[in-house]
Amino acid sequence: MEVQNKIALITGGSRGLGKNAALKIASKGIDIILTYQSQKEEAENTVEEIKKFGVNAAALQLNVADIKTFDSFFIEIESILKSVFKTDKFDFLINNAGIGVHASFAETTEDQFDNLVNIHFKGTFFLTQKALPLLNDGSGIINVSSGLARFATPGYAAYAAMKGAMETLTRYQAKELGARGIRSNIIAPGAIETDFGNGLVRDNQQINTVIASQTALGRVGLPDDIGGVVAFLCSEDARWINAQRIEVSGGMFL
Repeated sequence: MEVQNKIALITGGSRGLGKNAALKIASKGIDIILTYQSQKEEAENTVEEIKKFGVNAAALQLNVADIKTFDSFFIEIESILKSVFKTDKFDFLINNAGIGVHASFAETTEDQFDNLVNIHFKGTFFLTQKALPLLNDGSGIINVSSGLARFATPGYAAYAAMKGAMETLTRYQAKELGARGIRSNIIAPGAIETDFGNGLVRDNQQINTVIASQTALGRVGLPDDIGGVVAFLCSEDARWINAQRIEVSGGMFL
């Protein structure tokens, strides 16, 4: 009898940290369903990369800010689970999709605030809620926060506040879903060289240098520094880690 691979659903899994996490999770023999917002070709290319690890993978379009589409999204998930993965449930939900908005507290607009809430908190809240019937007992939820929820760097008041909300939600998920054996943890990356926030950390040498000087390990982070931590949380070795905020920042602003 063929053993069923575990399956991880990762939002925003076609690029950046999400893609790196998807590849690292796949390297552990876990099948991947990833979502993308608009870059279908990029997502399909990532699926092909994932399949090189000998696992199965699929990509679905999703805008995590558009809550009214979630019901139809999970109908698609059910269909793909049956047709592609020959099962009816999955094992890990990684709420990775996000955007960066740089605006001071005084200048943050209502539109910017609402967009951040919808993507980073409200969307994640209800996407996870709607995923519960399809999550296996004994499965795991991995949310994504930011070092900015611990230290204050001007320009990220709204963004960091949403991440603080997610950290609190993570503990409640762990408490309320524990009866099903479902763990919920949250990782908090520090500054990373990706295209996040229009590539600010990656492309602005001055900012890069300043952050490196304030990091115990003397450099800014790379996607490879993060994806393996997500993959570890999807492993049996992490089965007793629950309700934790795990900062992955190399020791920023200690």
